[in-house]
Amino acid sequence: MKATVSRQAHFNAAHRLHNPNWPDEKNAAVFGKCNNPKYHGHNYELIVSVTGSIDPETGYVYDLGKLASLVQEHVEEYLDHKNLNEEVVEFANLNPTAENISVVIYNILRKHIDSKYTLKITLYETPRNFVEYGGN
Repeated sequence: MKATVSRQAHFNAAHRLHNPNWPDEKNAAVFGKCNNPKYHGHNYELIVSVTGSIDPETGYVYDLGKLASLVQEHVEEYLDHKNLNEEVVEFANLNPTAENISVVIYNILRKHIDSKYTLKITLYETPRNFVEYGGN
C-alpha cells in the first residue's frame, strides 16, 4: 500500500523578477510590478509531500518529525526573511520565480530524502497562485 504524507511550512522572502539579457522595457512588460528594482516580498506557503509504501512495522510512510526537521533546517531557515536574488546562492543566475523556487526547494530536499520516495513540492506565492513540482 502506498500513501502520501505532507508537511506544511511557511517562509517570507523578497525577490525581483528580472532577465538581465532583456532591456528594462521588456522586463517591465513581462514581469510588471514583480520587476520592481527595489524588490517586493511574499508570504510563501509550502507543502512538502512524500509518497511511498506504508511500513508494516511502524505504520509510517515517512516519519513526519524527520520531514518537519528537514523542511525547517533546509528550507525555512535557509529562505526565510531573505532577499532571494542577493542572499541565496541558487538564484545568483536563476530568476526567482515561484516555479524556480519550487525546483530549488525540491533539489535541496531531494538530497536528504531517499529516492525510494516520491517527492512533490507545492509552493503558494499567494493564496490563489501556486506551483507544483515533482522532479520532472
